[in-house]
Amino acid sequence: MEPEILFTRHERHGAAWAELTLNRPQKGNALTLPMLDAIEAHVKTVAGDRAVRALVIRGSGKFFCTGGDITAWGALSPREMAQLWIHRGIDVIDRIAALPQPVVAVISGHALGGGLELALAADFRLGLRDAKLGAPEVCIGMISGWGGVRRLAENIGLPRARELTLLGAPITAQHALEWGLLTAVAENGAALEAELDRMLEKLLANAPLAMRETKTLLATMALDLRHQHAAAVETVAGSADCAEGVAAFREKRKPAFTGR
Repeated sequence: MEPEILFTRHERHGAAWAELTLNRPQKGNALTLPMLDAIEAHVKTVAGDRAVRALVIRGSGKFFCTGGDITAWGALSPREMAQLWIHRGIDVIDRIAALPQPVVAVISGHALGGGLELALAADFRLGLRDAKLGAPEVCIGMISGWGGVRRLAENIGLPRARELTLLGAPITAQHALEWGLLTAVAENGAALEAELDRMLEKLLANAPLAMRETKTLLATMALDLRHQHAAAVETVAGSADCAEGVAAFREKRKPAFTGR
């Protein structure tokens, strides 16, 4: 049985790049704690390998990532949710964002919830025309807990971040491109791989030290709000609406929220 996180290292013209693949297609590549652990281990490897000039993150199957596995976090208490799930996810995603090498997310399928938060940790996002991107957490009584609200606002501005997170409806790849959420959109899989290849050619030709220092400067634009995120998630996770949203999802019915 293949691992749920695949890791490969490639070389071209003396320069290397790494590729991390979410490999749980039967579950929409929904993330679990063991998957987060595996991602972190591979990201640490990339961070310590100065020969690696870029990291590519992609998903297998028809989804990039549908977010955190609701079966995994839905059974947690509010305190466990904050301490075990939220802080863990934030740590892993922050580690990706803090990599000295440029990170490219290849979104060949839908990126939703935690999947979008994962993609937001990348420096570049390439999307397939049919892919949709969204933050639907409010639709099940939850909120984006891995820093996605902040990163969305940083990437596309507050008004658009409000639209995406408060309405909960996904947007098309073209819409995401126009908002600056995607770097490029490709019509099909072959075109997406060609776009990735062109980007890698440029990144592998650039000076690694200069790119690293540039990323360090860009990172100073963001503040560390992990504790506020965790506290907010703990509050929402303990609500009746969240319990109702999780139950409705499992029972395949429309949730009846009461505002409590």
